[in-house]
Amino acid sequence: VFVVNLGRWKRPKCPSIHECINKIQYIHTMEYYSNLKMKEILIYVTTWMNIANIMLSEISQTQKDEYYVLSSGS
Repeated sequence: VFVVNLGRWKRPKCPSIHECINKIQYIHTMEYYSNLKMKEILIYVTTWMNIANIMLSEISQTQKDEYYVLSSGS
C-alpha cells in the first residue's frame, strides 16, 4: 500500500537573493584577503632569500680572499 502524506513533508527552503549575494560576497572577500596575505608572505620570503644569498656571497668572498692571501703568501 502506497500512501502519500504531503502534509508532513517540509518544503525545501530556497535561499533568497539576498542570502545568495551575501554568500558570494563573503567568498569573494575571503579570496581577496587570502591573496593579499599570500602576496605579503611571498614578499617576506623573497626578501629573506635575497638576504641569505647576500650573506652566502659575502662568506664565499671572504673564503676566496683568505685562500688568495694564503696561496700568494707561500
